[in-house]
Amino acid sequence: MLRAIVVVCAAACLVIQVVRTAGVKAFANLQPLVASRFWNDHPATELSLGMTEIARASRARTAVPQSAFALIDDAAVKQPLAAEPFLVRGVQAQLAGKAMEAERAFHAAQRRDPRSLPAAYFLADRYFQTGDSARGLAEVALLARLTPYGSATLAPYLAAYAADSANWPRLRLVFRDNPALASNTLIKLAANISTVPAVLALADPKQSLQAAPWFPALLNTLVGAGRYDEARALWAKAGGIAQPQGELIQDTGFVDSRSAPPFNWSLTSSSVGSAERQPGHRLHVVFYGQEDGILASQLLVLPAGTYRLSLQLLGDRDRARVLNWSLWCDGSDAPVSAVTLDDAAQRGWSFRVPAGCPAQWLKLSGASPDVAQQSDVQITGLKLQPEPNGG
Repeated sequence: MLRAIVVVCAAACLVIQVVRTAGVKAFANLQPLVASRFWNDHPATELSLGMTEIARASRARTAVPQSAFALIDDAAVKQPLAAEPFLVRGVQAQLAGKAMEAERAFHAAQRRDPRSLPAAYFLADRYFQTGDSARGLAEVALLARLTPYGSATLAPYLAAYAADSANWPRLRLVFRDNPALASNTLIKLAANISTVPAVLALADPKQSLQAAPWFPALLNTLVGAGRYDEARALWAKAGGIAQPQGELIQDTGFVDSRSAPPFNWSLTSSSVGSAERQPGHRLHVVFYGQEDGILASQLLVLPAGTYRLSLQLLGDRDRARVLNWSLWCDGSDAPVSAVTLDDAAQRGWSFRVPAGCPAQWLKLSGASPDVAQQSDVQITGLKLQPEPNGG
């Protein structure tokens, strides 16, 4: 499970260096040969020289000289609290297929240096290989705390582990004490439709869905899988929304800035223009007229049938002709119906949702004219209703 990380760690293990005394301290890390002139049999110098030899052989893909191991062994005798010799012995034992001996060596390294990253990596790998997931997860949690960006790096491995529901109780214990690791793992799980149940099972029940960093990804995953009713139910639960009877569009009064897309308005502020809620139940729309683009959109779940959209338009109607409404079945590459914003305001817009179109995107967009000109309008009184006898 942690094989890729272990490979990286093996390289890191080979360059770990410890310096203890003043003369050696000045040179042992970067210039071990210079340090050896000060005190050639000092344990820190021997560790540095030995590690350098191992690293050089590894880069050249040649056998590590026995002299390197002899230096490290001698340093271990002189400095029994150093972790590095035990890391090297552990790697040697692993390469020789002596798993238990390697595990004992990594344990010894960790006892001497509880913050040793290589020891934690190797032990985590060992525990997962032997099915001891409880101790493996404990090492993973340690790694997440000790390494920069550790939570993000380890999240994919825990996400794979979370695919089996039998592992959820142990993961809950790990997540309880590691919120950053929990957050990154849940984001990863939320991006895969097969692991959506794991997200909902492992998330902290005390955390607000609306504020959870993984929640937008979860909604997008459910929508992408065509599970619209499930996505909308979770969205409504997160926002505490009880849809009024007969209301087919969320926030027709443009006052709900709290609940999130896609089942509420996604409003643009970009080089295309801007759309923003204003007091008085209005949507203020500015289209710069220089490039085509969407200014506002919302995902609807209308049953098949005929509907009528109406609204009031305030502002320059002539310039509003470059603005239009369109309705798209989710996943389609062409709208099922479209109308200019001005026509929708004057005469209303009737359209039919076909069968086999369980979710629809309502989009307000601008189409740049031959001569760029800015449109600035306000929309109010928005309504969407089924047309009588239009089913």
